[in-house]
Amino acid sequence: MTDSKYFTTTKKGEIFELKAELNSDKKEKKKEAVKKVIASMTVGKDVSALFPDVVNCMQTDNLELKKLVYLYLMNYAKSQPDMAIMAVNTFVKDCEDLNPLIRALAVRTMGCIRVDKITEYLCEPLRKCLKDEDPYVRKTAAVCVAKLHDINAQLVEDQGFLDTLKDLISDSNPMVVANAVAALSEIAESHPNSNLLDLNPQTINKLLTALNECTEWGQIFILDCLANYSPRDDRESQSICERVTPRLSHANSAVVLSAVKVLMKFMEMLPKDLDYYGTLLKKLAPPLVTLLSAEPELQYVALRNINLIVQRRPEILKHEMKVFFVKYNDPIYVKLEKLDIMIRLASQANIAQVLAELKEYATEVDVDFVRKAVRAIGRCAIKVEQSAERCVSTLLDLIQTKVNYVVQEAIVVIKDIFRKYPNKYESVIATLCEHLESLDEPEARAAMIWIVGEYAERIDNADELLESFLEGFHDESTQVQLQLLTAIVKLFLKKPTETQELVQQVLSLATQDSDNPDLRDRGYIYWRLLSTDPVAAKEVVLAEKPLISEETDLIEPTLLEELICHIGTLASVYHKPPSAFVEGSRGVQHKRLTSSAGSGESVESPDTGSAAVSEAPPAVIPSQGDLLGDLLNLDLTPTTSTGPPPSAAPGMQLGAMDLLGGGLDSLLGGDIGGSPAMGAGFGAPPAAMPASFNAPISGGLDDLFDLGGGGMTMGTYIPPKTVWLPAMKAKGLEISGTFVRRSGVIQMEMTLNNKAMSVMSDFAIQFNRNSFGLAPAGPLQILTPISPNQSIEAALPLSTVGPVMKMEPLNNLQVAVKNNIDVFYFSCQYPISMLFLEDGKMERQVFLATWKDIPNENESQFQIKDCHLNSDAASNKLQGSNIFTIAKRTVEGQDMLYQSMKLTNGIWVLAELRVQAGNPNYTISLKCRAPEVSQCVFQNYETVLKN
Repeated sequence: MTDSKYFTTTKKGEIFELKAELNSDKKEKKKEAVKKVIASMTVGKDVSALFPDVVNCMQTDNLELKKLVYLYLMNYAKSQPDMAIMAVNTFVKDCEDLNPLIRALAVRTMGCIRVDKITEYLCEPLRKCLKDEDPYVRKTAAVCVAKLHDINAQLVEDQGFLDTLKDLISDSNPMVVANAVAALSEIAESHPNSNLLDLNPQTINKLLTALNECTEWGQIFILDCLANYSPRDDRESQSICERVTPRLSHANSAVVLSAVKVLMKFMEMLPKDLDYYGTLLKKLAPPLVTLLSAEPELQYVALRNINLIVQRRPEILKHEMKVFFVKYNDPIYVKLEKLDIMIRLASQANIAQVLAELKEYATEVDVDFVRKAVRAIGRCAIKVEQSAERCVSTLLDLIQTKVNYVVQEAIVVIKDIFRKYPNKYESVIATLCEHLESLDEPEARAAMIWIVGEYAERIDNADELLESFLEGFHDESTQVQLQLLTAIVKLFLKKPTETQELVQQVLSLATQDSDNPDLRDRGYIYWRLLSTDPVAAKEVVLAEKPLISEETDLIEPTLLEELICHIGTLASVYHKPPSAFVEGSRGVQHKRLTSSAGSGESVESPDTGSAAVSEAPPAVIPSQGDLLGDLLNLDLTPTTSTGPPPSAAPGMQLGAMDLLGGGLDSLLGGDIGGSPAMGAGFGAPPAAMPASFNAPISGGLDDLFDLGGGGMTMGTYIPPKTVWLPAMKAKGLEISGTFVRRSGVIQMEMTLNNKAMSVMSDFAIQFNRNSFGLAPAGPLQILTPISPNQSIEAALPLSTVGPVMKMEPLNNLQVAVKNNIDVFYFSCQYPISMLFLEDGKMERQVFLATWKDIPNENESQFQIKDCHLNSDAASNKLQGSNIFTIAKRTVEGQDMLYQSMKLTNGIWVLAELRVQAGNPNYTISLKCRAPEVSQCVFQNYETVLKN
């Protein structure tokens, strides 16, 4: 009978029976009983009451029974730490057993028991096992060091285990080397600046020797470690590549991707004219192609990694287009990824093949896939100029199918084709206009409006077409409203006599009737331009547009470099740096590719042969709605005003006003001065316009990161002491205090006042479990007794590694203080800024990625009232509390500060603080993956800014 019988019993009084069986003299009965205990534990029953009886069974030679007891011990040691100490002697004994399996089992279990009390007893057995004669024991002990380091890092360093671990890299057994590398890498990740893995040519040689003989997971550890090494010169780089290349033919796809990562990194060091460089490019293609014959989930991971590789080195797979053709039974996520890579590899040589495929895909039944295929045809036209005509004709054929979503996607991509090839394919506009009525998606409507506005002089009834959109202006999406506003202004500048009424109508709708600040701002800008200087308006609005780039969705070059260094990890699947999705206390290192000295980065693209592409990153069209990205990427320089801008006439009645003032006359060549209707204020925007519009544009973004003019950073705000424990509640002991953070150390500063008639001594303090694991880092140092009517100051350093339990409110702390009289309890609230770390300043790109990644429902908005600081003073004051300003932007007199802070438990909080000159009320938006923190953070902002 199988072991399943142990899971079927549901008898009552079972614990009592098991207890009797565990203490039986018969070995078989004991073993059966332990199996029943493990079965009960597996299905979730609490069998911790049997702890002493199970531990007694450890004294046995039977390996199977010992394994079962150790399994039980690992599970319950944390809840029974005092009982677990009973097992220490057996561990020590088992670590000296003649059987290496038992020695390894003992050291493995030791590492899994996460109880502080017994870790120090395990140091001696672990030291012996690290130097054991059997490699199986040594490799197990190496991993145990990493586990022990996670529990008590200081102990591991004091006992010299790290040095022993480094010595194991020179071990004769490859599996010991692999585990030593894995353990050191794990420890180094949590201590990024420790330089534990001191890689040098000798160490690298040992690792490469072990690479050929260890297991597949051992190979992955070694390859990941190699990827962190920077070779001294191209010869060493080539040598490493030659020894890593055989891993490309490994059966395990994780090994293949790790090898690709190493080769991609070290190729940067190789001269492009070297024969070996070309050979290496050829060797990289087959293993990547082989990955695409695996199951769909693995294919997807491989395709996401290939997408990165192709962006960095398209020449690797330029002859492998066919493997990316979609199969009928591919899941949609694989189809879409293949389509993306096909476009990246499209070149003059294979464009005919690609277009034939794409046209076929556009007739499929899967809507998402068809949309992407139609877009892909447009991207081919933009990327390969010779194919543009064929692409346009294919798109027109698809429009004739009259399938609604196909027509809409085709119009969106034709707009981009017009941008890339002006005055070449405008003959198709008439066909597009026929389908105006069927457009119901915002992006397609916006694209069609752009086409009508841009080519208004070629479309006879352009005004009627745009007017038809204007009828439901307020029901349109923002994207369509903005495009419609611009298109009508373009139309007016091209045909001023016929469209004055239309432009007045749209400007009025955009500025007076709209709640959207972007739309209002654009409306006011056009209004001011048209009313003051129509010639300038023409130059601005009808300016020649730059041609759009070939690739509109390339990953930003520095991010791409970092992602290449993370091939084979989650970062390469998400296409985000690890810091954007990994939260926790570990420091995430930002990796970069190292290129050889003086090598110009010339990446060969498949359609240009060996032509070098310039280093300048391609101009990428920002996606619609990427407003935060625009804000932080703006680079405004101060404008020099040539004269005071016209101001609005007081008491101007908006209704009777000619919106364009003198603009129309000057556009038509009329005499502005002679027109009696032209009052001084008629050229001004309406009174509703914000006053700050008339001010010159601030140079606040001149240096986005210097945030100039701020002066010195102010000191940290320390709340005044408050009474935490009144004397009447504590038999004459009064405790008042506050919390401070100095040089990264949190302290609880207290004044203890003896208002009783007797002397107080023997003080001790303890905290209850709390939201952020605050705990005393040492005893309460009150060395002398406190006499009656005497007070004493005490500073208690705090750590954040104590037990955690969510409190209400989140920053509540329950404290017990003992002295020679009694034990007293009180609770207090600490400012959350005590938990803000000094390394809480995010990189700008990471800030953007994280802001977008945190769901909108996690955003909270608050008002800070009666605050009279300007934005620079506010920024400096907040920086004293480790709230760091990433960027600042000024819009119409309103300063926007983008800020980040990092809590001790690794949670990031992102903020947008809006400060309006002359307005004492600030608005703050907070985004965080743990939104319950937001209320405390807001209260902290309010306290710091108002004190």
